[in-house]
Amino acid sequence: MSQQITKDTAGQPSRVLSVDALRGFDMFWILGAEGLFSALYLLTGIAVFNTLAGQMLHSPWHGLTAYDVIFPLFIFLSGVSLGLAAKPLRDYPKEQRRQKLVSALRRLFLLLCLGVIYNHGWNSGIPAAVDKVRFASVLGRIGIAWFVALMLVWFLSHRGQYLAAAGLLFGYWLLLSQVTVAGYGGGDYSQAGALNVWFDQHLLPGSTYQGLAVDPEGLLSNIPSVVNALIGVFAGRYIKTRRAQTGKLLIHLVLAAALLLAAGYSWGRVFPVNKTLWTSSFVLVTCGYSLLLLCLFYAVIDVLKIQKWGKFFAVIGANALLIYLATSLVNWHYSVQSLFGGILNAVPSNWQLLLQLVFMLLLQWLLLLFLYRQKIFVKV
Repeated sequence: MSQQITKDTAGQPSRVLSVDALRGFDMFWILGAEGLFSALYLLTGIAVFNTLAGQMLHSPWHGLTAYDVIFPLFIFLSGVSLGLAAKPLRDYPKEQRRQKLVSALRRLFLLLCLGVIYNHGWNSGIPAAVDKVRFASVLGRIGIAWFVALMLVWFLSHRGQYLAAAGLLFGYWLLLSQVTVAGYGGGDYSQAGALNVWFDQHLLPGSTYQGLAVDPEGLLSNIPSVVNALIGVFAGRYIKTRRAQTGKLLIHLVLAAALLLAAGYSWGRVFPVNKTLWTSSFVLVTCGYSLLLLCLFYAVIDVLKIQKWGKFFAVIGANALLIYLATSLVNWHYSVQSLFGGILNAVPSNWQLLLQLVFMLLLQWLLLLFLYRQKIFVKV
């Protein structure tokens, strides 16, 4: 990816539609669509909408909701893109190797910086006191996981990559279950006693999310998140090598997803599925669901060629970074009130929340559609 706004002038955008569509589907819920179920429940009183609205909230601690899968799916998809395109660094011309390393480091640095901007864009601005700045971020974790996965792809064999994934998962489990520091850890997976708490309180610069003892994007939990990207690499690489055998390809990927889910939930009995701690069981479970979603989108869009619906989400996925930052830096509710306030005030009160969300999503999508048609993609 480049570090600026780029415009693809070679006819159609050079994108993989199913991956862009799945990335856009993932982002769709962050843009405000997660509130649709609550609005529909308010309007209709149908219990199923209230149940679905509960799935659009993060788990309080242990456990998993649909909303907990959104973030890991982004990391997984960054790995899929690597699996489809990346190769060992030695396979690139010698003069390109240093350039690629510099570009990867620059991308990591920019994502870390943009993560800090996102954290405070919705608040009163980045604090002047460094110890009040939250440096941990969603974009930072995506950057770290992507960068480490890329280094493993560049410098390790396929077998080495599989061993690295297993080592990171089991090593993280042993770290949290066996190591004790100042009374933290040693198999304590609570909000107050996990080993992650000590690391975030003593070694994480700046502040934590909402002043919590452990940051959801804290230091230690970066370790297993790399495996979300690596499993994405394995999936992307398998698709690339077996594309001609679509039936067998999809069967194998679905079976792999089932194995990941079974292993993750089984492991979760002793190492709980937990998003904040980003436990190894959480990695396996979220990768299982991510792989199932990838199979669905790939089968419908790339195999069956039913593509029109996917383009709605691909428009979002093609500029996922831009619109993600805009959710923090742009006051979309003000824009909706400015353009549609009269309509919103005229309809019954139980319709207002739903229409406000629909209008907000429409504004965001139309902006992204304009950029997509102009073949403008904001990248780092």
